[in-house]
Amino acid sequence: MELAIIKISGKSLEDFTTGETGINLIKGLQKKYSSVILIHGGGKIISEWSKRLGIQPNFYEGQRITCKESMEITAAVQGGLINSKLTAYLHTYRIKAIGLNGIDMDSFEAEYINDKLGFVGNPVAVSDSKWIKDLLGNNIVPVFSSICRDRNGNLMNVNADLFAGAIAKLLKADSVYFLSDTEGVKLKGEFQNSLSIDDLHTGLTSGEITDGMIPKINTCINLLTNGISNIWIGNELKHHEYNLKGTWIGNN
Repeated sequence: MELAIIKISGKSLEDFTTGETGINLIKGLQKKYSSVILIHGGGKIISEWSKRLGIQPNFYEGQRITCKESMEITAAVQGGLINSKLTAYLHTYRIKAIGLNGIDMDSFEAEYINDKLGFVGNPVAVSDSKWIKDLLGNNIVPVFSSICRDRNGNLMNVNADLFAGAIAKLLKADSVYFLSDTEGVKLKGEFQNSLSIDDLHTGLTSGEITDGMIPKINTCINLLTNGISNIWIGNELKHHEYNLKGTWIGNN
C-alpha cells in the first residue's frame, strides 16, 4: 500500500474546498498512491469562534493555549463543523470519506506538553492501526481532526501538524504533504525549493523558523528521523505531474 498524508491547515481550508480545487489535488495523488488520508487543522476558524464567544486566542511557540472553555470551542469547531464540511465536500464529488478524530477506536492518547499550554498534548498511538488500513483497503478516505483525549478522558487539543506526523509514522506513509497558507519554508530571506534535516535544525536554532511553522518543522524532523523522507510544504494547490511548487524536504 502506497500512502499519502495530506495535512490541510485551517487557513487553507477555504481554498481547498473552493470548486474542484481540493478534489483535483486528491484525484491527482490517487493516481500515484493507492491510499490518501486527510488531516485538517482549524486555527483560523477556531480563533474567529473564540472571539465571538469572548475568549481571546493566545499562542505559545506556535501552539494554541487551551483552557477548558477554549477546548470545548476547539472540539466543536474543528471536530464538528470543519470535519463535517470537509467530509461533505468529498462526498459531493463522489469520493467515499469518513470523518474521524484521534479518539475514535481509542487510537491516540495525548501527553501534556507543559502547563503554559493547558489542554494541549503530543499524540501517542495506543491501539492497532488495522481498522484504518481496512478503511483504506475499501477505498475510503479518512478525514481526521486532531482532537484527542488524555488518559483520564479529558478532551485534548493536538496540533494538526504533530497529529499528521503521528499518523504518518503509525501507518508508515510514503509521503506527507503540508498544505498551508505559505509558499514554503523561508530561510535566509527566501523561500527554499528543498531542505535537508540539517537546514531545518539550523532554521530553528537561528530563530528564522517561528510561530506556527515551529511544530510543522519539528514534525518534519521527526518524520525524517523515522524514515519518512518525502515531505512537502506549500500553498500551491494545482497538481500537475505531481510537481507541486513549495519546499521539498528529504528525498523526493
